Amino acid sequence: MGMTMTQKILAAHAGLESVKAGQFIEAKLDAVLANDITGPVAIKQLPGMGATEVFDKDRVYLVPDHFTPNKDIKAAEQCKMMREFARGQELTNYFEVGRVGIEHALLPEQGLVVAGDVVIGADSHTCTYGALGAFSTGMGSTDIAAGMARGYSWFKVPSAIKFELVGQPQGWVSGKDVILHIIGMIGVEGARYKSMEFTGEGVKYLNMDARLTICNMAIEAGAKNGIFPVDDITIAYLDGRAKREYTVFEADADAEYDETYVIDLSQIKSTVAFPHLPENTRTIDNVGDVVIDQVVIGSCTNGNISDMEVAAKILKDRKVADNVRCIIFPGTQNIYKECIQRGWAETFIDAGAVFSTPTCGPCLGGHMGILAAGERAVATTNRNFVGRMGHVESEVYLASPAVAAASAVAGKIAGPEDL
Repeated sequence: MGMTMTQKILAAHAGLESVKAGQFIEAKLDAVLANDITGPVAIKQLPGMGATEVFDKDRVYLVPDHFTPNKDIKAAEQCKMMREFARGQELTNYFEVGRVGIEHALLPEQGLVVAGDVVIGADSHTCTYGALGAFSTGMGSTDIAAGMARGYSWFKVPSAIKFELVGQPQGWVSGKDVILHIIGMIGVEGARYKSMEFTGEGVKYLNMDARLTICNMAIEAGAKNGIFPVDDITIAYLDGRAKREYTVFEADADAEYDETYVIDLSQIKSTVAFPHLPENTRTIDNVGDVVIDQVVIGSCTNGNISDMEVAAKILKDRKVADNVRCIIFPGTQNIYKECIQRGWAETFIDAGAVFSTPTCGPCLGGHMGILAAGERAVATTNRNFVGRMGHVESEVYLASPAVAAASAVAGKIAGPEDL
């Protein structure tokens, strides 16, 4: 029996001719990632492991993005620890405020993850990099510490689900709608510890930003990772930015999958996930009358340049509703700068939105957008659990940038067609 794309990558990094689902392996790591919440925990573990230095100063990435710019003294101390560790270890890739970005937007942009990589990160949305044809997954901080020290980690080889994408998305439908549709279909445990492998002729209609969004939310279906094949779109993205050579892996024709789903992209509508799970989805024509208090456009899920473009198109010459707070934060400083150069920053401000530096703050209820009891938010983020963005009695509705921007104008959940 042949191997899936994920299994081939893991086999190569384990130095094995083949692996099979359920097998335990030790694999070489191409990159290890941590942020300002999880990084300090890992750093504290290293002395107890007898580690005085990281395995490779070029392959350990520290990105303080969650509570930055520092929201309080504790956040400042966390970042200070990371800063001093990065200096002491002479890490090449430590991203301080001013050159920082949201980690899962920043690393692809900087060419720090490439096709064929094995990447672990102390953040569940590390699965984002599957869009580049890499195997990437989140782990706890202790495992990350071991990876920082050794350059190897253990894995249980996942089985896989194939999602054969056909057709072309219509109208304002985006990658966010695709993954919300899939999660609504299979549930938040539908791919538990499995690889979600996306294939089919419909892949060519998804740009890199859409693929990054889809893989980012693979974890919301319980998946170990999400992954796309490496095609001309991937290569065009990697060429000119990749910091090292990359390897293209392809699934075998006789690879074994637990299930196969055919997803017709042309039939997907704008989709909203209602509280309090990403699987609780409804299409835009079935949302009803849901008045909102806040809109958040950005995050590691939808803070890319095409997401900003959609928001700007909808907000151009329009105003955010009087009863709504609209917060927009691009994924990286480069995207922030491009928004300024293209005039979108002015569009956002003229519309009555807040245009912020890259940060994870609003997404996890950390800072810059906390919800009070009874408040509702439409967000392009990835989770809408109880209390995710603030008070346990607040509500989060997950949606695409198009729906989020339209909702900001309408003062209730709406699609662009409703304006």
